[in-house]
Amino acid sequence: MQPKMIDKNKYVIERTGDMKVPAYIYINDELLSKMNDEPLRQLMNVASLPGIVKAAYAMPDIHLGYGFPIGGVAAFDYDEGIVSPGGVGYDINCGVSLIKTNISYNDAKSRIKDLIDEIFKNVPAGIDLKSSFRVNKNDMTDILSDGIKWAVSKGYGTERDIESTEENGSMNSNPDKVSEKAISRGINEVGSLGGGNHFLEIQKVDRIFDERTARYFGIEKDNIMIMVHTGSRGLGHQVATDYLMELNEKSDIKVKDRQLISAYTKSGIGESYIMAMNSAANFGFVNRQIILYKIRRAFESVFKKDFESLGLDLVYSLAHNMAKIEEHNIDNKRLKLIVHRKGATRAFPAGYSTGKFKNTGHPVLIPGDMGTASYVLTGNKNNMEMSFGSSCHGAGRALSRKKANDAFNPDDVLKNLGNHGIYVRAASSKVITEEAPGSYKDIDEVIKIVSELGMSNIISRHVPLGVMKG
Repeated sequence: MQPKMIDKNKYVIERTGDMKVPAYIYINDELLSKMNDEPLRQLMNVASLPGIVKAAYAMPDIHLGYGFPIGGVAAFDYDEGIVSPGGVGYDINCGVSLIKTNISYNDAKSRIKDLIDEIFKNVPAGIDLKSSFRVNKNDMTDILSDGIKWAVSKGYGTERDIESTEENGSMNSNPDKVSEKAISRGINEVGSLGGGNHFLEIQKVDRIFDERTARYFGIEKDNIMIMVHTGSRGLGHQVATDYLMELNEKSDIKVKDRQLISAYTKSGIGESYIMAMNSAANFGFVNRQIILYKIRRAFESVFKKDFESLGLDLVYSLAHNMAKIEEHNIDNKRLKLIVHRKGATRAFPAGYSTGKFKNTGHPVLIPGDMGTASYVLTGNKNNMEMSFGSSCHGAGRALSRKKANDAFNPDDVLKNLGNHGIYVRAASSKVITEEAPGSYKDIDEVIKIVSELGMSNIISRHVPLGVMKG
């Protein structure tokens, strides 16, 4: 299983055993040396699944996940391959929204605490907290069907928000494939942050690498930005649970790991899962959109100006955990595939994107931990061949949550962040230690790898000022 270095920042595990394709790991020597074997074994198991094409890939933020490693990418032939709920994960459309402002750091620095406190009052954070934002069952049907088009029709967003969201915030779906239990879990969670690694962060633009693209995205040095990381909450978790349970009873596909239990894409259960997954994705887009609506109201309250004059526009909202139907060139043939990105970000370059990003490529939003930088990237054309147009999704965990709780003290973590000028509001002390900066890989190193490989272009770097954790 020892990966073989084939180039700088690029390793391969050649086909062995049941592997149908090789597995590539985009990582440097130092990060690889700190990994144990389990995420690599998971990647080999992915490479053994039916219908996989070309290779299984891992990004530099790779770590242990459910079935697929987090940071894993794999594509399957749509006609003969599979869809794997484990290749999407329980947090369907766990993703990131980035909001720009025209507020300078100098004008905002004395108000960061007020902003975080105001948002904390209005955006529920924590695993069990419910949202004060009320929707009914008819709303839920529309949310699962239409995504953020529903939110905009109700006055919770703008047409600009739609065009600045992946898939325009609305994927082809069928709410009938979502269980009543899943809907009941989601109905009180619209506009809520959740727990774990989900966060809301006020940032300052620290550095611009590509002036022209940054300007087009509305990113200006020393201005305030807001980043939100959350997904489909309990609804998405229940969708994954429902279909994994059904597949465990019905699937006859042989897998190396039961967490990789799968369905053929064109089977009845495979098609139903895709429709349910897309419904959950639409819910995730709406969840982040309602949080954006609440952020706009909080800024209006603190600055006593409307959000339009403050420049609070959505740069982009994207998904991390998804299986998406796409066409890619494989051996000079155009094939219809279902591309799984588990803790990985779509990174289509200019010319492969549509709408407002056709000349730049979609923004690729990469958060760090709560004490370090986050980045905006765009994809490079050769990345379509390297990883089906994908990139990393964050720093990636270096310590498990249990090890992080053993290693860090919440008071020490907060004191250290405060010494660096970072104000933190958290739903519990436990999340402070679980998400302590030392529990993650070095985000600058991760970004350096995808940049040196030519996978992505660096557009801007942002540093945290205020953090809200669930």
